[in-house]
Amino acid sequence: MKFFRISFLFLSLIFLMSCSSFTQTNSLTKVGLLLPHNIDDQGWNSKGYQGLLKIHSSLNVDVFYKEEMDTMQKVEAAIEEFVEAEVNLVFGHGQMYAPIFMDLKDHYPNIHFVTFNADVSGENITSLHFKGYAMGFFAGMLASEMSETKTIGTLAAFPSQPEVKGFVEGALFQDNETDVKVDYVSSWVDVETAVEIYREMVIEKVDVFYPAGDGFHVPIIEEVRKDGLFVIGFVGDHSDFGQSTVLTSTIQHVDQLYEIVAKQFYTGELTSGNKYYDFAEGVISLGPYSPEVPEDLQALIEEAIHIYIETGKLPNEF
Repeated sequence: MKFFRISFLFLSLIFLMSCSSFTQTNSLTKVGLLLPHNIDDQGWNSKGYQGLLKIHSSLNVDVFYKEEMDTMQKVEAAIEEFVEAEVNLVFGHGQMYAPIFMDLKDHYPNIHFVTFNADVSGENITSLHFKGYAMGFFAGMLASEMSETKTIGTLAAFPSQPEVKGFVEGALFQDNETDVKVDYVSSWVDVETAVEIYREMVIEKVDVFYPAGDGFHVPIIEEVRKDGLFVIGFVGDHSDFGQSTVLTSTIQHVDQLYEIVAKQFYTGELTSGNKYYDFAEGVISLGPYSPEVPEDLQALIEEAIHIYIETGKLPNEF
């Protein structure tokens, strides 16, 4: 049985250490994680933290994390602290870290940097890309079928998110008369703006929502529940907010991907450059369905997912 002790190192560096011994290898010593926000957001940052715990548990290595790492200056200082702690694998939990890591990687050749959803090049850096279009597509199919008003909506953070296009095209594939409302918060964490957009969509008769922003999705789910409408969860499994509210969730299994990547690094198999992940790799899935979703509709979507995994083609590509 493993026990964790949390203590502070270099003022704000949090260190989780197992009481069992670590067998030194040539490929992995210690792991560091930089988070743009705090770990209790019930979304993207929480997933990163859970991934770090998985690494700690499965590989029995010392792990460190730092929250609110949202400037170049903070990141540079954190990397120096990681170096002092003998960390040689660093995860930057978000695409904002890609340009910073690209600037730093040559100064720290003994560290392998890992970031998300951004193009990188060169040695000792890897970017993990979640292919979000398909998960948005299946969410759109479901939302279109479950809407009584035939008006659905997605509140996203930024137009660059592929799941937004997927949501729109999945909904229109399922029913081309569906009215799909799309609006952008222009932030991952601006809850106030997200709620304002949500309220406007309610006035426009939207009755199924897809809040595609990991910093504001939970407050939107809570608003949807209050109003007796439907929502599709984002990033994590949000069925615990109420099966009468959450139709399903589009889940990115970030914690599993962290473990996969760390094990690849541990065995010397992690390559530099850009790596892509989707349903076929087992790190994206839909969560449990609400009892409100008819079984034949569940079966329809699950069959479409199965075909996509087998062929790489979505229903609109046949």
